[in-house]
Amino acid sequence: MFRTHRAAEWRHDYANLALSGGNLLILLLGLRLQSRIGWQISLALVGLTSFWAWYANLKRYRTVADTPTSRIASAPQGYIELVGRGQQPPGDGLVSPVSGLPCLWYRYRVERRNGDRWEYVESGMSHDTFGVSDGSGQVLIDPDGAEILTSRKQVSTLGGYRKTEWTLIEGETIYAIGEHVTLGGPNAVLDKKADLATLLAEWKADKTALLARFDADRDGEISLDEWERARQAASDEVDRAHLDIRLKDGIHLMRKPAHGRPFLIANREVTALVRHFRLWSWAHLVLIMSALMGLAWIDRTP
Repeated sequence: MFRTHRAAEWRHDYANLALSGGNLLILLLGLRLQSRIGWQISLALVGLTSFWAWYANLKRYRTVADTPTSRIASAPQGYIELVGRGQQPPGDGLVSPVSGLPCLWYRYRVERRNGDRWEYVESGMSHDTFGVSDGSGQVLIDPDGAEILTSRKQVSTLGGYRKTEWTLIEGETIYAIGEHVTLGGPNAVLDKKADLATLLAEWKADKTALLARFDADRDGEISLDEWERARQAASDEVDRAHLDIRLKDGIHLMRKPAHGRPFLIANREVTALVRHFRLWSWAHLVLIMSALMGLAWIDRTP
């Protein structure tokens, strides 16, 4: 039987794993060693991991808070922030492998009971693009490489197996920040030289059709003048094809940006994300200060 959890699931929020589990294990190690050097090493590691997590959360907080929300219809090319409603793209919709329900994105994990423990069996994640619409237009989201934060979590237990699934669904609020590119349309990047060479190679491969079209004197060969006319015809055809591409509406796509900039997707509003990352950055800052105070106290202890 499924239990639906609306509590936040932060598996992909890697910056907070240090707080949720890693730091606890480090402190337990220090407790087990029961030595001055053991506590110094443990507190130093807690400080370092907390500093890394603080920086990661601060970076996301500043990115989300400082990036203005763009409208899809007028969104510039490059790094932008969008908020809209999730939509299934045309064609066959994505279906969750665990619940069998339609969704925009899923991740799942299967575990098997072994005594009082759950052992990992398998896991998976979807990579299909999905749409987001804000009323002015639609953008396709390529989730590969994204840090996805979702509050939709389902857990089912049956026959000694536990299946956990996280999803994004159609119609809910979707926040996304990443690199926006428009494929096709007026901004299409086209290479006439390469397209012309490809078209001429295709014509050469079908010699019968080439002769029928350009062998004006019917001698069974393409002269230099005839080949020049063929090149001009191919150039005109490529120009028409490029014009058709630029006159059509382009496809808006958001994908993972270069240079390590955050690529975030979440089913929540901007204010909620800002609050989330700010609180976590403060929490890790408190841990850093606590680790430093612990090290200072140990140094003063005889």
